[in-house]
Amino acid sequence: MNMNLEEKKTCEKLMDCAEKIFAEKGYDKASIREITNAANVNLASVHYHFGSKEKLLQKLLDRKLHWLNHQRLNALKTLEKKSKSKALKPSQILEAFFGTLLDMLDEKDYGGEMFLRLLGRSSLEPNCIISSISNGKSNAVTQRFRDALFKALPNVPKNEIVWRFHFMVGATSYAISGNGLNKLFVTAEISEAESVSKRLLKKRLMSFLLGGLRSPINSFLIGKK
Repeated sequence: MNMNLEEKKTCEKLMDCAEKIFAEKGYDKASIREITNAANVNLASVHYHFGSKEKLLQKLLDRKLHWLNHQRLNALKTLEKKSKSKALKPSQILEAFFGTLLDMLDEKDYGGEMFLRLLGRSSLEPNCIISSISNGKSNAVTQRFRDALFKALPNVPKNEIVWRFHFMVGATSYAISGNGLNKLFVTAEISEAESVSKRLLKKRLMSFLLGGLRSPINSFLIGKK
């Protein structure tokens, strides 16, 4: 369907409002009425422009995940080109995959903190449709990075790398979701300025992920498939 300028503006407004509400409340608890009220448009606008709440979500994630995965692959390809097909350092691979994601915290046009909260929250909600859609869009990209890790860590069983990658994704999802963050800082001796620092979040999380990836393999895992 060809849209005029006004219709395009309405679609963008709906996606922006849906992104904020999905991130704050979760997909299941967000209603179409709430989204259209926030966008100040007719209740039927979501069905007219997208067909359903699910298709609105798909369009929203398509817009952001396409850009994110393009950035990730470009970062990995650039590193591989510079290395002249030699194995990359694990830290370089994690920076290209997770670092690129975390850099979206400061990206206003193609990402932003709200989108990361949406992705983070989706992975923490059992059977959430957001997770299934986002995973489907990222499967091929994820495999490219897993293959790079296999090459970078030839002495680590592939199955173990897959598990550790899974744990890294989980840790990152929790960190960007914002769940429990306020309670954590109420009891911790951490200044407010430090707690909201996006740069420090990235530094701490990347250090944690790399430490987990490089941790010793337990003897009972050796030989396991």
